[in-house]
Amino acid sequence: MTTPAKVGAHAGDVPAPSSMIERMTLILDAFDPHTPSLSLLDLAERTGLPRSTLHRILDQMIRLRWLTHSTGGYRLGMRPLELGGRAAGHNEIRDVVTPLLHEMCRRTGLAGHLAVLDGREVVFLERAGGRSAAQLPTRLGARLPAHTTAVGKAILATLDPGLVDSAYRGQLPLSTPRTLRTATDLHHELARIRRRDGLAIDNEETLTGFRCVAAPLRDGGPATAALSLCGDHQAVDFKELAPLVHDLAAEAHRALFPRRRHHRMG
Repeated sequence: MTTPAKVGAHAGDVPAPSSMIERMTLILDAFDPHTPSLSLLDLAERTGLPRSTLHRILDQMIRLRWLTHSTGGYRLGMRPLELGGRAAGHNEIRDVVTPLLHEMCRRTGLAGHLAVLDGREVVFLERAGGRSAAQLPTRLGARLPAHTTAVGKAILATLDPGLVDSAYRGQLPLSTPRTLRTATDLHHELARIRRRDGLAIDNEETLTGFRCVAAPLRDGGPATAALSLCGDHQAVDFKELAPLVHDLAAEAHRALFPRRRHHRMG
């Protein structure tokens, strides 16, 4: 009977990871609530990395604020805590919006999404809708170009146009023949979204045969996220779906920002 590999296996037991990202991940994973402070020897035993290599990486991680070092040893620095705070914010949005999204999908038979912006892409935090959702490339954690999606355009429309201009120039990557082709096209589309009180449309721009309508979740400033309802292009009529998406976003806003009496999405 074989025994499971130990966390503190020596470097010779298994091949040492070659990439810096893998090595950094090994080091960060070595910390846990029971041992928040680790010595160089502890880290070498837990990661299996040679001490000389480990010491060089630790110096870089301290400089980049992933770790701190004192007489008590190495500890997690501010950067993981900051990223964890962002994740906690996303979790709060997800916890609030998910039940509303699932209920709306049950009522309409459409697919529903919750997404946030990350650079020029959107990241999907939630997906609902059963069979209709299964046909879409939007698993949890999936990324899609923001300019092709309704949720992405809904968020981009809340940003300062100068920020959008600095991120999008010239030709844009195409996902379907209907995808916006240039930065100028995108700016015109974002202006139309603002005139529609923040409602955005994906008219078969991400996937041929599917349409989506989205609205941003915001509290005065740039949107923190956006939600959408999607379905077969023959089943999605913007005029019929827009009020439902608008009301869904308004209900989510009231739950996320209870201190605000009035809601203005656009």
